[in-house]
Amino acid sequence: MATKHEQIIRYIKKLEVGEKISVRQVAKELSVSDGTAYRAIKEAENRKLVNTIERVGTIRIEKKKRESIERLTFAEVLNIVDGQVLGGRSGLHKTLTKFVIGAMQLGDMMRYVDAGSLLIVGNRARAQANALQANAAVLITGGFDATDEAKKIADELELPIISTTYDTFTVATMLNRAIYDQMIEKEILLVSDILTPIEETVVLTNEDTILQFNENNKESGHLGYPVTDEASKLVGIITSRDIIGKKDDVKIDKVMTRNPITVTESTTVASAAHNMIWEGIDLLPVVTAANHLIGIVSREDVLRAFQTAQRQPHQGETIEDIIKSQMEIVSDDIQAIEFTVTPQLTNQYGTLSHGAMTVLLSEAGSRAIRARKRGEAVAENFTIYLLQPVQLGTIVRAEPRILQMSRRFVKVDFDLYAENEIVAKAMVMYQLFDK
Repeated sequence: MATKHEQIIRYIKKLEVGEKISVRQVAKELSVSDGTAYRAIKEAENRKLVNTIERVGTIRIEKKKRESIERLTFAEVLNIVDGQVLGGRSGLHKTLTKFVIGAMQLGDMMRYVDAGSLLIVGNRARAQANALQANAAVLITGGFDATDEAKKIADELELPIISTTYDTFTVATMLNRAIYDQMIEKEILLVSDILTPIEETVVLTNEDTILQFNENNKESGHLGYPVTDEASKLVGIITSRDIIGKKDDVKIDKVMTRNPITVTESTTVASAAHNMIWEGIDLLPVVTAANHLIGIVSREDVLRAFQTAQRQPHQGETIEDIIKSQMEIVSDDIQAIEFTVTPQLTNQYGTLSHGAMTVLLSEAGSRAIRARKRGEAVAENFTIYLLQPVQLGTIVRAEPRILQMSRRFVKVDFDLYAENEIVAKAMVMYQLFDK
């Protein structure tokens, strides 16, 4: 039977997008205390099911899908440009489809404005009103006000009019940066992308016995299971190692591992992988902020996710992507790489930056390890000796040498050359992430 907390979350999920919600309303509707309703609404806010907007209240919002995360809501635009709402406040939860800069004649401008757009324009009252009537929101630059007519239309159609003190070029740059950042964020694998939900997971309770563990083990072949209490809160985890030598009638509560390492839906897969490697564990429970179990992530899930991600094209380039794209393997025998020191790789003095160097070393070592047909490698420790500065425009050659390789660790030594002269040495320790 679902707990009151879960019942409230399900109730919120069924609400229409844009519908207001309050603690008192939920408490009355589901016959729960105000405190229970408040905690559940906060949990829903953490899951991005609702959003609290100043002077509007808490409203049901559409949870962004990963494939369309680059779309911004008008509330996010408001925060990005440090703006103030002049009208249509109740429409801040809506998502914009594109933004249009109003830098042309009115008739030509309106050819580009359609429903869901955001028109960025200065103090052009007619353009503002026409955009609203075309079901588009308006962002006024230069700190100008809107007419009473425009504010009235905005309130009626629930389309925000936002005013900002920034100029049009700056606003467009800020929005482009925000969309670009979200494109990169979309490509970062999160636990929510790979978890096995609780509905598809075998979950034991602290009142079950080792007999139940053995029966599930025979049926599913899994060697570990999360353990919850009667309120669906995670209380432990039990594996085949915990039950060695124990009788079938012993309660799981007596032998399970309490307070296990957990992750949330928003944890990156890279962070989850690091926990698994460092702690030597094969299973991570996924919980909410209130410690309610919502699923699990296994070591196999993480490996499969990494392998899939390597084959996916990138839409938003990070600095690391830019650096890797400039690396070229020049020797298959020793996996030596060459790269040119471009402006993106330099510090304020025009020489190769330490940050760029660590990315280059990490990737060069990982490639050398993969050439040995081992698993994924994660750089854990760097020791770099910079013998002389590397100037802008220099072609640098990095030669990795694997000094030691065990089941879990690899030690790699590097020599960096510029024009056949050694300019740096480094030692990097990697952790292996094998099945």
